[in-house]
Amino acid sequence: MTSLHRRLAALLSGVIVLALLGRAAAFPVDGDKTVLPVATELNEDALDKPREVFQSERTGAKSYLVNLGDLAFNSPGLLGEVARQAGVSCGTCHVNGANNAKFFMPKMSSRPGTFDTTGPLFNPKANNLAFDPVRIPSLRGARYLAPYGADGRFASLRDFVHNVITNEFAGPEPSPATLDAIVAYIHDIDFLPNPSLGPAGRLAGKITEAEHRGEALFAKPFPHDPALSCAGCHVPSSGFVDHQQHDVGSGGLFKTPTLRNADFNAPYFHDGRFDSYNQVVDYFDRTFQLDLSVRDKGDLVTYLTAVGDGVQPYERDGAGATLKEINDFSTVLATAVPAGDKDIVALAVDTIGRELRELTEQYPDRKNTSVSGGEQQRVLARNGLKELVLTLRRIEMAVAAGRNADAATELRNYRNLMAAAVPALLASAEPWSLFNQDVHDQHYAALRQVMRSRHISR
Repeated sequence: MTSLHRRLAALLSGVIVLALLGRAAAFPVDGDKTVLPVATELNEDALDKPREVFQSERTGAKSYLVNLGDLAFNSPGLLGEVARQAGVSCGTCHVNGANNAKFFMPKMSSRPGTFDTTGPLFNPKANNLAFDPVRIPSLRGARYLAPYGADGRFASLRDFVHNVITNEFAGPEPSPATLDAIVAYIHDIDFLPNPSLGPAGRLAGKITEAEHRGEALFAKPFPHDPALSCAGCHVPSSGFVDHQQHDVGSGGLFKTPTLRNADFNAPYFHDGRFDSYNQVVDYFDRTFQLDLSVRDKGDLVTYLTAVGDGVQPYERDGAGATLKEINDFSTVLATAVPAGDKDIVALAVDTIGRELRELTEQYPDRKNTSVSGGEQQRVLARNGLKELVLTLRRIEMAVAAGRNADAATELRNYRNLMAAAVPALLASAEPWSLFNQDVHDQHYAALRQVMRSRHISR
């Protein structure tokens, strides 16, 4: 789930105004009280989220380690003070483990879906004094896709994660347990299933003539260099990668990206320069003098689309989906509270508390004039979520003071609220929430109008 850390809120004397809700505002980021560049877009208002498939859930349930890694992955505190102030976590760029194609940060992005990992904002010491954003990758199937990083400089996913935290974002040195947990979480994120792919990555099922021709072209040696072919680097039997770096004329050596689920991974190339398969095919045709006909290009695009597909790539966001993830995060407390693990409890309370506060903002308060009706239901929903936040805080304080029995009692109270009372309150208020498409559109249209008015008046 993408973090909603910069909501603009509506709400003074019947007129919607921008407010900061105690941390940096967004949608997009506006004003002079945020650490992020003005006009940063994090796609936080999207109602359709990438679906996250876990390998472990196919055979059972996610482990404590995977849930802890998921929790840390969505914790802004993991990435250092600037990220914490901005409410930016790993999950901001990698929404549900997929890429955030609409992420855009002025001076840090060349276009949506890219980010300069050696830019000055989060860690000035890592600034290489060059503007060189890279495409934000999907993490689906990452366990199969070593080496890591756009240029493949890290053989180990653990080393790559450590570099992101401490060097790219100037985060504090993570504990070995936290690093292990994040790696376990990323390893657990699976590809979306694709019924069009059979054994050894060959197309299966009802294959069209265009797909069949495209598959043959994909394996065909290049006319001016028979040692090369598309399939030579994107090896179908190995997840459409060869675990190597190549120079394809794009500015250096870069790792071979997978084509699995690539329909949902645009933009393409290491720097995100291309929007579509058509542009990618045109580039290779020109650069490697492939002499492709119009039909050949169309067949290759058809084949790539079949290979890059996946079942149910998106799911509708709603209170139920949000609570499911929060409940997964909360399972960490079941282990950390009895153990009196103050650090893990503090991490869990901070991250879950943020998620609950953001969920609260999906139920506009009574002063929001862009929403009509359901006032009582919205108030009850907001109050129920606020009580959960307070209960979590009491858990943290009890553990910090060594009162583990009190913490266990508060944890039971939290679970009881999450089991029935809060879900029922949220369901009752959902017709008047931002999960309702009509309410959502009216709310954000009003915010856009206010932002335009603010800038025109300056």
